[in-house]
Amino acid sequence: MTAAEQSCYVYIQLPGTFDWVPCALLKAREVGTGVFEGTFTYGKRYLLRANVVALDPYHLPLTDRPRKFTKLKGIPGAVRDASPDAWGRRVIQAKLQRPEADILEMEYLLNGPDDGAGNLRFGLSVDPPGPRRPFNKTHQLDALIEAAQRVEEDGRLPHEVLEELQPGTSMGGARPKVSIEDDRKIWLAKLPERSDRHNIQRVEFATLKLASAAGLRVCGVRLERVGSQDVLMLQRFDREWNPDAKAYARYGLVSGLTVLDADDGYLDRERWSYPLLADELRRWSTKPDEDRRELFRRMVFNAMVTNNDDHPRNHALLRTGAGWRLSPAYDIVPVALASQERRDLALNAGKYGRAGSLYNLLSQCDVFGLSREQAQAEMSAMLEVVQAWRRLFAAEGVEARTREMLEGAILPASFFRTEPPEAVQAISS
Repeated sequence: MTAAEQSCYVYIQLPGTFDWVPCALLKAREVGTGVFEGTFTYGKRYLLRANVVALDPYHLPLTDRPRKFTKLKGIPGAVRDASPDAWGRRVIQAKLQRPEADILEMEYLLNGPDDGAGNLRFGLSVDPPGPRRPFNKTHQLDALIEAAQRVEEDGRLPHEVLEELQPGTSMGGARPKVSIEDDRKIWLAKLPERSDRHNIQRVEFATLKLASAAGLRVCGVRLERVGSQDVLMLQRFDREWNPDAKAYARYGLVSGLTVLDADDGYLDRERWSYPLLADELRRWSTKPDEDRRELFRRMVFNAMVTNNDDHPRNHALLRTGAGWRLSPAYDIVPVALASQERRDLALNAGKYGRAGSLYNLLSQCDVFGLSREQAQAEMSAMLEVVQAWRRLFAAEGVEARTREMLEGAILPASFFRTEPPEAVQAISS
């Protein structure tokens, strides 16, 4: 038996304004067991606006014709990107007191935070919702850490505590997090987990500092000490305070998954690809040469530090008044693995699949707008910085036992392989 059709209105904060307007109607229904079809239709009044923008210029162009979607359970990628992430979904499940299997994608949109990623909100009325609740402040972090840990343990919290915890944005992964306002900036605060064996917040902080030193554009980052614990504060790059309007401008945001027109599951894994994403930047980005070179650096850095959680949702494009650009980097955490023969990234990195080794990272450098000599020069400059990671991590307060653990992650022997293994060579020939 198929489920009844659900629908919601999509609202947008248009560029240069601080008002919310309805822009589209989204409908979704289950057409078979686990198979969904969504229909997205821009409103006719929205299309007549002078400052109208497409949520996605290629998959949701400005037209009054309905567009059908089956990927991502019938939710268009640009819309799904404003929905809560894995942690946010756990908060919503706790709030609704229903198991994950009984909650539809539309319900996650409607129960998600007012302050989700990008410049979209959702509701059941054609009129946009009223003013949102105040942002959390840094002085609330202690209580929010305790609340998040209780959700992890049993998923039960008083409703008013869950409202403060908020479901979070779609751009932060599975770790517990909340939005915090501080110094006229909005921060994504990543909270510690009781099960952590190492101070992951400090590790990610040091890794982002290392990435910046290696030439990557990274989001603003700082640590907030709460008792004996650290909270990692990542500055939201899709928000900017306007002192005249006394409000935050919100910028459009789409994930790499949306840009690639890919699905979350492994069946669509062939589109999870750095070269494909670089190729898409040629039509999306207003500065494609700069952004493709930046993407190459990020691919190489992820391989250098064994960040194998570099999936397409951990890459994004940001739409400001100047158009679409690759967003600052975020969510980069080294993972210590046993194998020294091969380390795979989440995305294909070249002709030899996902292998994070020199022979593969250089195999399609032309797609990033680089000659082999230019690509090697980029990698050499980065390597000189990353080789000093131990000193930087120590200076940023990463414990000695944690630095010892990271020896198995940063600059593994497999990264330096210049020739593919015979088995890989045979497959590719």
